[in-house]
Amino acid sequence: MTVDLVIFTVRQDELQVLLIERGNEPYRRCAALPGGFVRDGETLDEAALRELREETALDGRKLHLEQLHAYSDPERDPRGRIITVAYLALGPDLPLPVAGTDAAAAQWMPVSTALGGGMPLAFDHAAILRDGLERARWQLEHTTVAAAFCPEPFTVGDLRRIYEAVWGFKLDPSNFRRKVTRTDGFLEPTGERRFPEVGRPAALYRRGVASLLIPPLLRSSEVPVGR
Repeated sequence: MTVDLVIFTVRQDELQVLLIERGNEPYRRCAALPGGFVRDGETLDEAALRELREETALDGRKLHLEQLHAYSDPERDPRGRIITVAYLALGPDLPLPVAGTDAAAAQWMPVSTALGGGMPLAFDHAAILRDGLERARWQLEHTTVAAAFCPEPFTVGDLRRIYEAVWGFKLDPSNFRRKVTRTDGFLEPTGERRFPEVGRPAALYRRGVASLLIPPLLRSSEVPVGR
C-alpha cells in the first residue's frame, strides 16, 4: 500500500500543485505527486506526513490535511497490485519545496499546466489530481477551509482571490464581501486595517470558529465577472 499527496497552495493568485520528478523506476524522471510506500507499524496519516517531509521538506502538521480517496485499479502500477490512499493538503503561499530521498526534484506548478496534457504524470496521478481539485472546490463551497490558504491576518480581497484561483473564475467583489461577512463564524475581525499605497484601507480578519458554511457558498450561485 502507498500514500500519495495532492498539495495545493496559491502563489501569485494562481492555484498550484506540488510535483516531484521521480528519481527511481518506474516512470523515472517523470512528474508525479509526492508519495511512497506505507512502512510496517505506520498508520496512513503517519506515512503521509513522513513522505511529505522526506520528499519535499514540508511539515504536513502545519497544513490542512485530509484523506481524499483510495485508488485500487489493478493496472494502476506496473510493479504489481498496489493500492494507494490519496491525501489532500492545503496551505497558504507555501515555500519552495526541497527534494529529498527518491525525488530528483520538487516544484510548484500551476494546476492548469499540470492537467493541460503537455506533461503527462506518472501512474494515475492525473486522475488523482483532478479528484483533488474537485474536492478542494467543493470544500470552498461548504466549509471555511479557504482561510487555510490565507496567511493571517487577511482581507476579504485576499480571501476572494483564493476562491477565484481555486474555482477558476473572477467573482463580483461586492457580492462576495456581503456573503462572507454575513456568514456566522466564517471571519473574525481583528479591528485593524491594511493601508495600501493606493486605494482605501481594508479591514483585516482571521479565520473564525465555524468549520461549515451555512448556507453554503455555491459555485452555481456565483456569476463570473464579465458575463
